[in-house]
Amino acid sequence: MPIPILMYHQIDEPPPRRSPGRGLWVPPARFGRQMRLMHRLGYRGLSMRELMPYIRGERSGKVFGITFDDGFHNVYQYAMPELDALGFTATNYFVCGQISGSNVWDRPLGIRPAALMSLAEMRRWHEGGHEVGSHTLDHVDLLRMTPAEARRQIAHSKDELEQLLGVPVTAFCYPYGSQDASHRMMVRDAGYANATITARGLARASDDPFGLPRICVYCGTGTLGFLRKCLTAHEDRWRQAQGLFRP
Repeated sequence: MPIPILMYHQIDEPPPRRSPGRGLWVPPARFGRQMRLMHRLGYRGLSMRELMPYIRGERSGKVFGITFDDGFHNVYQYAMPELDALGFTATNYFVCGQISGSNVWDRPLGIRPAALMSLAEMRRWHEGGHEVGSHTLDHVDLLRMTPAEARRQIAHSKDELEQLLGVPVTAFCYPYGSQDASHRMMVRDAGYANATITARGLARASDDPFGLPRICVYCGTGTLGFLRKCLTAHEDRWRQAQGLFRP
């Protein structure tokens, strides 16, 4: 059964309209409604570590994946309490070289700077049952890197995160979704168990575990649009969800 893996970036009030990258902010109240709605429909939100047995078909149930790119502090501040209240878990992909820093890679695009989680917050994220994944050392476009540098960004970020946490790091996410078959091989060889991309789609057992598609949730994604993205592959559940909004 196809499974949605949601992709978020920042959970905070968005900047003014027409600001660069505005779509990557989701207001906290909207995020909370989305999570509570999935809970109401009987779904459990899971980290990639917990979701993989369902994607492989080893387990069955009404589940969906929750992922956050970049490790923003506002995810810790606003999203984590919502997840914890519902018993959901999520994967956050951290840029290892910018822990306690900011989204410096967005500066050339004119995107507003935002704080990333500190080491203490990342550890509390992990201790709360959520997963720490890697988003490379420096949030680089792997297709623009030499093979040696791409391999270093992939493997060393895993090693450094594992040293900071004292646990295996098995989830990876390609910055910008930029990758090819050689990078997937590098991720596998580095010892990761799965990796996500930015291509839209539901995850299936037939998918390459090192190239899993996701559903991007944007600032302007309304409730029905959110449900349509998640549930249109499950027509009976989509009809059930629509019934929640009938007068």
